Amino acid sequence: MAYQKLGRDSSARKALFRDLVTDLFLYERIQTTEAKAKELRPVAEKLITLAKRGDLHARRQVAAFVRRETLDGEQDAIQKLFSDLATRYSERAGGYTRILKLGPRRGDAAPMVYLELVDRA
Repeated sequence: MAYQKLGRDSSARKALFRDLVTDLFLYERIQTTEAKAKELRPVAEKLITLAKRGDLHARRQVAAFVRRETLDGEQDAIQKLFSDLATRYSERAGGYTRILKLGPRRGDAAPMVYLELVDRA
């Protein structure tokens, strides 16, 4: 199998990825388990690549996946993706995210990581 199921059915997994990628674009760093981060990374990379394209079709494709949440009344995740992040990575050919290992989670010892957007090229 080419992906991990993460103990969820397909609709719950898609909802999880939508929430995580929205938070990643808003906060630019999220703490999650290593398995979730490894599965989320290609999703985030593809959405940033779509945002770099910047046309209406790309915006609609991103809007179909990313939730419309705002951070303290500022711009929402989609606006931030197209205005800030797409211009930040305009010269970069890929590799927009990084995984930093933290150690085991207290309670179930699941390996925890930070999934974050890299700084400018």
